[in-house]
Amino acid sequence: MILFVDVISDVICPWCYVGKRRLEKAIDSVKGQYEVRVRWHPFQLNPTMSREGISRREYRIAKFGSWERSQELDARLIAVGLDEGIPFAFDRIERTPNTLDAHRLIWLADQHDCQDAVVEGLFRAYFIDGRDISNRRVLADVVVELGMDRQLIEGTLNSDEGTDALRTAEELSRRHGVGGVPFFVFNEEVALSGAQAPENFVEAFKQASK
Repeated sequence: MILFVDVISDVICPWCYVGKRRLEKAIDSVKGQYEVRVRWHPFQLNPTMSREGISRREYRIAKFGSWERSQELDARLIAVGLDEGIPFAFDRIERTPNTLDAHRLIWLADQHDCQDAVVEGLFRAYFIDGRDISNRRVLADVVVELGMDRQLIEGTLNSDEGTDALRTAEELSRRHGVGGVPFFVFNEEVALSGAQAPENFVEAFKQASK
């Protein structure tokens, strides 16, 4: 049986990366029972941020009140990440990026059947390598490294292609009352919010397949 999982997320959300790993564990555990097809949808945590992004330190202090509090939260996520095989390297991240262009390239990747690989590559580039994915040159480099054509990527970045995907995703989010990400919808019926444990995803597979 084919199951569709629509994932609403942002590539600068660490819990979205954790959720991806846990969903993958769930999918691995049901091989032979279901054919799970994952579709990624954009959600901008900071839709009004300047295109070039801002200093991560400045952003985190404004959001959490102090750099010390930000580091405490990072430490907790580093521990969670290690359990999921994600070596978060927050100390390498200098800027919090605007993710509009990243989402447009995820949309482009979907047109070329490599969406999941691009999502994974962008998570890795930001959270592990500390690359500035609001910089179009860096962003293009990341996606080219994953096998996509540079001319195609640059053509998309220099146009407004992919912006409709954000509007479509906003409608999807409103329909399901999304208040935060990651958010998962199974066969357009069963919904889960947050980076759930793998067994919760498996239970959602079962409910959505009835």
